[in-house]
Amino acid sequence: MMRIMEKKRTLKSVEAAIAGYFRENRRMPTYVEMMSLLGVRSKSVVHFWIKKMLNEGLLEKDGGGFFKPVRRRQALPLLGDVAAGFPSPAEEELRDVISLDDYLITRPSASFLLKAAGDSMTGAGIMDGDLLIVEKGREPRNGDIVIAQVDGEWTVKYFRKHGKKIFLEAANRKYPAISPQSELRLEGVVAAVIRKYHL
Repeated sequence: MMRIMEKKRTLKSVEAAIAGYFRENRRMPTYVEMMSLLGVRSKSVVHFWIKKMLNEGLLEKDGGGFFKPVRRRQALPLLGDVAAGFPSPAEEELRDVISLDDYLITRPSASFLLKAAGDSMTGAGIMDGDLLIVEKGREPRNGDIVIAQVDGEWTVKYFRKHGKKIFLEAANRKYPAISPQSELRLEGVVAAVIRKYHL
């Protein structure tokens, strides 16, 4: 549990401590727990920080009237490059600060997530269980990876167009190309793939 030392207490550090507790425990700390978390001896000090966070829009009330941290996009430091081939030391040089939301999603109002199932797109780096960020309303270009409904069946495949003929191609040789017999509905273009590695 993150605890804030008395002399270093700031609104930002208080917010980080409470948000960290919420992520770890899936609930807000009680006032007594916040006293320990913030390194204070009085509930009135906790009340001061709660009120300050409410005024700054860092806390909100849920449907049951309980406080919860406002979900905010987290920005992470970009420290540099690392070789993917022969190992070389990664230089810890702060180059930028990047929000993953901003990096991965260019049109939030037109984007949604899907979970990939199966192995038909492994050659494109899409594995079973990966999350796909899909952008609606974008005209697919030849070679884009799309979410499509073909003759009533949904799939994720490469979009291929030769003249007026459209077909969908897998990124795994085990699967043949798909040509629509009666219906082709393009739902969106895959903009990014997210994979979480469990250590």
